[in-house]
Amino acid sequence: MVTLLTGLNLRGVKESILVLTPIFLTFILTHIPLILYGVLRHSSALPTLLADTVADTHQATAELGVLGVAAVFLRAFSMGGGTYTGIEAVSNSTDILREPRVATGKRTMLYMAASLSFTAGGILLCYLLNGVQRQPGRTLNASLWDILTGGWSVGGFPVGPLVVAITLISEGALLFVAVQTGFTAGPRTLAAMAVDEWVPKRMAHLSERLVTQNGVIAMGLAATAVLIYTLGQVKILVVMYSINVFMTFTLSQLGMVRHWWQVRGEGGHWRRRLIVAMTGTAVTATVLVVTSVIKFREGGWVTLIATGVFIAFCYLVRTHYRRVRRMLRSLDEVLGNLPLSEHGAPAELANEGPTAIVLVESYNGLGIHTLLSIIRMFPRHYKNFVFCAVGLVDSGQFKGAKDVEALEAKVRGDLERFVALAQRMGVYAEYRYILGTDLISELETMSLDVTREFRRCVVFAGQLVFQKENLFTRSLHHETAFSIQRRLQFRGVQAVILPIRVWDHVRVA
Repeated sequence: MVTLLTGLNLRGVKESILVLTPIFLTFILTHIPLILYGVLRHSSALPTLLADTVADTHQATAELGVLGVAAVFLRAFSMGGGTYTGIEAVSNSTDILREPRVATGKRTMLYMAASLSFTAGGILLCYLLNGVQRQPGRTLNASLWDILTGGWSVGGFPVGPLVVAITLISEGALLFVAVQTGFTAGPRTLAAMAVDEWVPKRMAHLSERLVTQNGVIAMGLAATAVLIYTLGQVKILVVMYSINVFMTFTLSQLGMVRHWWQVRGEGGHWRRRLIVAMTGTAVTATVLVVTSVIKFREGGWVTLIATGVFIAFCYLVRTHYRRVRRMLRSLDEVLGNLPLSEHGAPAELANEGPTAIVLVESYNGLGIHTLLSIIRMFPRHYKNFVFCAVGLVDSGQFKGAKDVEALEAKVRGDLERFVALAQRMGVYAEYRYILGTDLISELETMSLDVTREFRRCVVFAGQLVFQKENLFTRSLHHETAFSIQRRLQFRGVQAVILPIRVWDHVRVA
């Protein structure tokens, strides 16, 4: 089933939602009528139930104390954390909501809060009003629906067992809709972290179907690993989920507390919203602590260790990217403003002369270093230079038409600066670019197209080479140059990789 969900999401969110929609509709059509029927048939008993509940609460408080009752309540609250998957998914995926996103997000949250309250509260009321008791080998819901529909028949044919079966199947199938929220929001969260350099940048890449493919695969592998470790035991899985989801909620609410405190005084509404955020922080933080302590031996320790290791990995990734960026910034400062003299008229195209196809990312020290290395290694050999770049549309740019247009303008502007630099060096230059989601495939296609236009072409690409190369550094940086070299050489096109050294300490290569 994990493989099936992974495959559905690799095809796109729209396709996966279309497949899961009938499950959601079946759940609604079975549960709303049954909950209303289960409550209304005993509506006269509601006043008695309310009085008994108040009395039981007073008795429990007298025996356990207020803190004891609160601990029991918060433990139960945390064990129901799975019901918040939808809320978590919406909060993490606002960028895919229909415009205006804020209004759509508020409306979606309202619908979810109302539906959760009705379903969970209605079923709990049905348990109490219909005297549902725990039966070995059966869930409480199975017992409830059997009590409500056990005697139903149409024309002498018993339809009650059929209704119970359909209702329970819809509940089980709804778990796949809940799992889908993880496959929707998880990859997008990883993509946002990749844009901010907390996880490998490849997590932000989009596939041809505009899906964060690496994130979806990562979620599938992680889900498989967790299932293998827990052997599918729901008790452990609920604990593992609850701890992390309430950790997320606590951090989110704390962020809102910080926000409303920072904008205090800018409007009369900030005090009310600050109080709401502080209350939410207190509740979710308390649930987090209670769950972690009570369920520490039942899977809680695994969750805390796994989460801690992941956080440490994120800091390690960010430290590495920052160190490399400092090195490249030094390279930019040295090479970004070369003191070149202005020439007269630009050089003309040499139809029979050798051509250097230079693959660049943006106008920076890395690309300039590649250009200077070609000229230094092959003085006055290459008469034509063609700069090629791909405007990579990832989750950082794929937010609207204006973002894509801005990306195209930036790529074109960088390439024009490369052309101007080459012309100041006295050689003919032009550029090619394309917007796409597959960097290697687009570069290969562009390079092959240029080789058909120019004769005697050689492709050049720069590649970061670390002083201490290891699996970690390779996983954080694209092996684009080596992949392009393999593909082009197989197609009969010569490709040369020019190394740009990255030292353990900041130093200009």
